This record gives sequence, structure tokens and C-alpha cells, in this order.
Amino acid sequence: MVDGLSLNKSIVIRREEEKDYKRVEEITRKAFWNLYVPGCEEHYLVHIMRFHEDFIPELDLVIEVEGQIIGNIMYTKAKLIDEKREEKNILTFGPVCILPEYQRKGYGKRLLEYSFEKASELGYDVIVIFGNPGNYVSSGFKSCKQFNVCLENGTYPSAMLVKELKPHTLDGRRWVYYQSPVYEIDKEEALLFDQGLEPMEKKSLPCQEEFYIMSNSIIQ
Repeated sequence: MVDGLSLNKSIVIRREEEKDYKRVEEITRKAFWNLYVPGCEEHYLVHIMRFHEDFIPELDLVIEVEGQIIGNIMYTKAKLIDEKREEKNILTFGPVCILPEYQRKGYGKRLLEYSFEKASELGYDVIVIFGNPGNYVSSGFKSCKQFNVCLENGTYPSAMLVKELKPHTLDGRRWVYYQSPVYEIDKEEALLFDQGLEPMEKKSLPCQEEFYIMSNSIIQ
């Protein structure tokens, strides 16, 4: 076990190892398939993220239940820039996932909380993500508007959430968020990657419309 934490006799959180790569990509694919769009690309993002300069190996974690990996989380570097062009190094995470049959049982929250502890130990004090608020507010995330963190175009997306690992780190000044370019996926490459895997049926589901509404909503 690498840098692991035994939560009880059957649950362990540890760093991902090379032998886990394929399993983690499979889990990511199953967790995100048809969730946001018909099919998904998150497993391809996992595949390429590990080799990007912004990737943080110390925060590449898996959670095991009785010796089997059921979920993972990956972090990359990001930054905030204030009105004086001063930069602040921060974090973002994603993909983060738990196998569907293990969801809504607390495993994801345990994985998140452990990753926050490790991030703090590395000296980071702010995390910015894009996600469904319902999944993250219980873990301390708040609207980006509350911290005056916006996108380069000055908007405050409803799905952009901020967590201070150290309270009062963000002092109210206006910050612009920039994520790693690794998230700018080549869709053709992602499609080719997926075509080499076991076929899964693409479907249009109501949750995709919910994601579209949330991801395109702006806080005034």
C-alpha cells in the first residue's frame, strides 16, 4: 500500500499505482457512461491526465473495498489571478467517481475528505471545481460567487464551486479562475480511444438535460 489510510478492516484509500490504470479507467467509464451526454469521455481524460505537467501524482487516489478498487479521484494544478495580475496556485479535481453500485453509501465523501487532508499537507488552501452543487455542498463547497471567483468573461457559473481548505484564504478580491489545458479534450482522439474498448450502449437520458441546464446556468 502506498501512502494509504485504512478506514476500517475493509476500506482503504491509497495512491494509484501503474497496475491500477486499466481498472481505474474502466471504473471511470462505468460511472460516467450516459450521465452527462450519451456515452462519455472522462475515461479518456483519466488516460491522458497522468502524463500531463499539471497532474499531481500525490493526489491521484483510489478507494478499495475488500481489496477491490471501487472509485478514484485525480487532481491537477490550477490558478487564480486577481485584478493586479497576481497569481495564486490552487487545485481542481476531476474526474472523481465511484462505481454505480457503491454510490450514495458514503464512499465518495470519504475519498474526498481524505484527499482534502493530503492537499492541505502539500500546502494547498483552495480548490475550485465544476460539479453539481448537490454532490459537493455537504463537503464544504460553496458558490463561486460567494468568494468572488469568476471566469475570464466575468461570469459566475452555477456549477463552479469553491472550497477553502484554510478558512478566510480568499479575502473578497475578484479572482479569475484558470484550469489546466489538460481538460481541453480532443474529441476525435477520445472517440478513437473508446472504440477500442468493450461496446456500451449510448442513450439519451433525463439526467443529461439536467446537466445541460446546470452547466449553462449563470449566477447574477
